[in-house]
Amino acid sequence: MTRLDSAQWQRLMEYLRDNHGAICRQWFEELEPVGMDSGWLEIQTATNVQQNYLQNKCLEPFNEAAQHATGALVGVKFVSETTRTASLKQPALIGGDSGKPSSNTSIPRPLPDHMVGDYDAEPMVLSPDYSFDNFISGPNNRLAYAAAVAVADQPGTAYNPLFIHGGVGLGKTHLLQAICQKILNANPDHQILYVSCDAFMNQFFECVRNGQMSEFHHRYRHVDMLVIDDIHFLADKERSQEEFFHTFNELYQRDKQIVLSSDAAPNEIPKLEERLVSRFNWGLVAQVGKPCFETRIAILRAKAELRSVQVPDDVLELIASRIDSNARELEGAITKLIAHAKLQNLPINMDLAREMLGADAPAPRNNQVTLQAIIDAVTHFYNVKLQDLQSRRRHKSITEPRQICMWLARKNTRFSLEEIGGYFGGRDHTTVMHSIKTVDARSETDATYAAQVQQLNQQIQAQV
Repeated sequence: MTRLDSAQWQRLMEYLRDNHGAICRQWFEELEPVGMDSGWLEIQTATNVQQNYLQNKCLEPFNEAAQHATGALVGVKFVSETTRTASLKQPALIGGDSGKPSSNTSIPRPLPDHMVGDYDAEPMVLSPDYSFDNFISGPNNRLAYAAAVAVADQPGTAYNPLFIHGGVGLGKTHLLQAICQKILNANPDHQILYVSCDAFMNQFFECVRNGQMSEFHHRYRHVDMLVIDDIHFLADKERSQEEFFHTFNELYQRDKQIVLSSDAAPNEIPKLEERLVSRFNWGLVAQVGKPCFETRIAILRAKAELRSVQVPDDVLELIASRIDSNARELEGAITKLIAHAKLQNLPINMDLAREMLGADAPAPRNNQVTLQAIIDAVTHFYNVKLQDLQSRRRHKSITEPRQICMWLARKNTRFSLEEIGGYFGGRDHTTVMHSIKTVDARSETDATYAAQVQQLNQQIQAQV
């Protein structure tokens, strides 16, 4: 096998960045060229997930870059450390068109089939982008994130089933894939079936039509973990609900992990059988909501860093002030911004961001009070800890500073009542409203208390 020299490898990566920048990620730096043999360039990945993703999503750009860098008609083959080691230990698999052994036809070892769509469709592939390290946790998704981590650490025992629900682009799929990746990184032999609900139903009806229900049952009921995205599509599908009911029972009774996502909570999915609603509620139901302003900034920064691009803070704040819907649109904005900068050969700055967003994009306020500033001021003044404020303790020494935090947050930040309550221990908006009314009412009758509240308010405003 011929080694690829460092200059060729550098040309290959530069070609990708210059011509296929949209696919480039920070973790590409972990890739290593193994060598060239018989017209194939082997590139080693750090994990099986990276290997599968690159082989399915990025093969053509890498082939193009390899041919440019080497000046030869070569193809790229991705291998992970584990699959390459296994292939070196095993004899090559060979076979001709007739199925009989042949001495000149090599069949590469197949990639792990952890992620599968319907039988005839393109497989659902885990994205290395969707890991826990790249997930931004905030008041809107803290419970769902913590539950997902717990399930990845203890599949089948922590929360079973785990049911994550929320609107489009809020991180449900990210959490599902992060669970799969963490488990597979710890145990590559763990059998995970990750499909969409639509694929589940298509496979079910195809197997019914072809008399292959035993194959279907084996496929879905003999896995270590079943992960289904968009389970709400079962609504009003009686035969599919019946089949999933028995699949759920079989896996649950064998302590196999089940993870589901939906755009609505179980009891809010229309025409879903009560017995399924009941089972979905057996484990933990966690909601992901719209990200708050600070979380949106953190998401934008993470998406930029994933692409090895530095974006100024004022630009991040501008985008976050204009886009408040979901992480998917935030990612789209960052991708668009980077593309604009590259195509026009311009630095990423406020002028370029305003051009991208539109002429009417408002400039972000530089005098925004942050939740962290409020928490720092209140915890220092009352000598309490953040975990106390987020706890369920109702002692006066905790409830009073917690209420003042909520009052200050509502007065000085853009956060909604739900977002504020979520940050302070997952409390609902009615608790926040009660806290605000309590602080206002007491301030009218207790001059000392009112002075303390105003002192804290002036202190945090002075910081900006």
